[in-house]
Amino acid sequence: MRLTVAQALVRFLAAQYSERDGEERRFFAGCFGIFGHGNVAGVGQALLEHGDELPYFMARNEQAMVHAAAGYARMSDRLSTLACTTSIGPGATNMVTGAALATINRLPVLLLPGDIFATRTANPVLQELEDARSLDVSVNDCFRPVSKYWDRINRAEQLPGALLAAMRVLTDPAETGAVTLALPQDVQAEAFDWPEELFARRVWRVARAVPEP
Repeated sequence: MRLTVAQALVRFLAAQYSERDGEERRFFAGCFGIFGHGNVAGVGQALLEHGDELPYFMARNEQAMVHAAAGYARMSDRLSTLACTTSIGPGATNMVTGAALATINRLPVLLLPGDIFATRTANPVLQELEDARSLDVSVNDCFRPVSKYWDRINRAEQLPGALLAAMRVLTDPAETGAVTLALPQDVQAEAFDWPEELFARRVWRVARAVPEP
């Protein structure tokens, strides 16, 4: 199936379910987002096209939407959460405090910040971090110490493995927290041939710990 990376991401997230005590529910109730350069032409378009599968909720503040997603995860006993997408730059760094709160409290939240061009042909653009030490550094590296899982998708082929690893962490009550998938803006719009099984309905069993006698 030929889709862009962003379209494949949204289709995958919409097909994820959690299960406990025989009851299944959608793991992602939707996606909060504030759009700008870095995510509007990729994730934004994908959410517009697949809004019936993964609803989009407009937010006004990046930190607030991560706190709201964490609060939703707490109220759903970590069996469901929301994704959060932002533009590159200050839009992304505004989520760092929320990410730290989610990780410290073991609350599953998926963060999808836009990132610098993987090809580097257009660097730097508006509000990107200019770091003379390396062209591979962006503001999204701030999420590394406050995320339970962090990855940057520089090639379309990396997406399936990263998504499965992200879900493994998000659905583990003992290891969960903020999960960050940094999405370079050119890679988001890159078309790729995906296997059909990537978008199959997946149910992640969330075990209930048995108390000591």
